Amino acid sequence: MKALVKYAAADGALEVRDLPEPVAGPGTVLVRVHTVGVCGSDIHMWHNTQSKSSVGVLPVTLGHESAGVIAAVGDGVTGWAAGDRVVCETAASICGVCALCRSGRYNLCPWREGYGLKRDGAMAEYMVAEPRVLHRIPESVSFGAAAMTEPYAVAYNAVVERAEINPGDLVVIQGAGAIGVLALEVAILRGAGTTVVLGTDIDAERLDKAKALGADHVLDITREDPVALVASLHDGLGADLVVDATGVSVALEQGMRMVRPGGAIAKVGWGPQPLGFTIDPLVKKAATLYGCYSHTWRTWENVLRLFADGRLHPERVLGGVYPIEEWEEAFSAMQRGQHVKSALRMPWAAR
Repeated sequence: MKALVKYAAADGALEVRDLPEPVAGPGTVLVRVHTVGVCGSDIHMWHNTQSKSSVGVLPVTLGHESAGVIAAVGDGVTGWAAGDRVVCETAASICGVCALCRSGRYNLCPWREGYGLKRDGAMAEYMVAEPRVLHRIPESVSFGAAAMTEPYAVAYNAVVERAEINPGDLVVIQGAGAIGVLALEVAILRGAGTTVVLGTDIDAERLDKAKALGADHVLDITREDPVALVASLHDGLGADLVVDATGVSVALEQGMRMVRPGGAIAKVGWGPQPLGFTIDPLVKKAATLYGCYSHTWRTWENVLRLFADGRLHPERVLGGVYPIEEWEEAFSAMQRGQHVKSALRMPWAAR
């Protein structure tokens, strides 16, 4: 089978390889991948600029935003059958017995192994999954839209499950990449009164997309002062919620200047840069800083339900869909700001 493999800890060490097809062992299913989304973390893996806390194994097949069909069911699996349309959560393996797993917060399991990092992922024609991570794709949802479930789940976790948005709130989103734009959509659905999306000069097309999706204000921080804009809105005290979806550490310093006293910052982006500034403003404002990571079964079910009901619109933010052989163009289109999201399609899906 064809698979996109990171084979060394070096910039550019990524290529399509022919690998043996995996098999469904006891207690697992074999998923035939149809479409897989490209994540910013995949692009970082391509360039070997991923966070140093994201320690994986090599070689590894990338990809964790999958949609496909069950091709085979292993011994002992019940409730699933060949032909079922499914998406797969990213937690390929968890311990299942720690306090976090037992309390339903398995996304934080210290022994969690994710697809595309420590387990072979979804940028391949087939992948193996435990039934625990499977969700049925609603009939009205396409494979392309379903492949967007994971990034929407990240955004949903940040602005619904971790931070809180009340109707009428001022919400500022730092970053016009996929998670930032999807967080905007969820924030509007949640009842945000005014939304602001911040980007840089590379984000011109993505800022236009954010505006089309309903952002009240979009701003290129290389040309205008976002702190001044935020201070001009509502009562002038700042944002009720700042969502940091940049992956740039210095964005937190800007976020602390924009958040209102008693407000909150949801930090979902992460990167390798160290902090070079004080976090005293966070203390002085008695603001809450939420770390936001991954998602759980309930998150995925809610996102899929919102897709099916037409309340979230993944088709509006999915830019280009490319054959797996054209992965470099798919990655590059996101990197240069052309798409909010790119996706890869496996050979059988094009037939």
